[in-house]
Amino acid sequence: MDLGFASALYPFNGKRAVFEVKPFGSTLHRKLSSHKLSPRLATVATQSSQACDLVLENKKQDLLRATQDTQRGLVTTADQRSSIEEALVSVEGCNMGSPIDLVKLDGTWRLQYTSAPDVLVLFEAAARLPFLQVGQIFQKFECRDQSNGGVVRNVVRWSIPTLLEEQEGATLLVSAKFNVVSIRNIYLRFEEITVQNINISGELQALIAPAILPRSFLSLQILQFIRAFRVQIPVRGSGNQSVAGLYYLSYLDDNMLLGRAVGGGGIFVFTRAQPLDC
Repeated sequence: MDLGFASALYPFNGKRAVFEVKPFGSTLHRKLSSHKLSPRLATVATQSSQACDLVLENKKQDLLRATQDTQRGLVTTADQRSSIEEALVSVEGCNMGSPIDLVKLDGTWRLQYTSAPDVLVLFEAAARLPFLQVGQIFQKFECRDQSNGGVVRNVVRWSIPTLLEEQEGATLLVSAKFNVVSIRNIYLRFEEITVQNINISGELQALIAPAILPRSFLSLQILQFIRAFRVQIPVRGSGNQSVAGLYYLSYLDDNMLLGRAVGGGGIFVFTRAQPLDC
């Protein structure tokens, strides 16, 4: 239905005015539809977007530089912690209020820095105990085809020197289910701890089955048992209750994930890693 406007004509002879109604809705619609953003404005918009992206990338690099030389959070000074928090808040402000994108969250993330006591205790133990090594730590989210949650696995590579392969002699896996409970919070329900993927060192393998001797059935069985060894321990709190916690995902894009354990549990800085099978 066309809209119209009325133009009043008042003749000088004093006769009653005549109103002429002219439709214009269709004409206006055609003009608006055919209107295009000028090349100059399009170029300015593109340049502005690129400038914003550059500012964000610089902030992310500032954060990663601030976490360097901290051994993933084990060794930090008060000044370093202050600089990291300042850089973290600066990045968090870039997509504050955006809902969690589960497709983007899905995948493997490598830990670059944390202040969480339950993770730092692993680093401290490895620093004190000569028979323990802690390698890479990952968080693997499985939620691509989900609408309100999924599974997250905390993956810790560890080793015992001379007995297991360096850094990746075994895998400690802490699995949890999660649900999105608000725009940026997920609720974790921890289910089990698993020790798996035992990779013994060449020295231990040679001790069990020396290369210069024919490998007996027993030695081969021992090696196969070690490689297939897997222990699963259910996670339960007091009163046989499941252990749970709230995790705030403060920033997420294609290559960086920032999180805060609600209740003073520490901060986490992750970067995107290659897919991990576990």
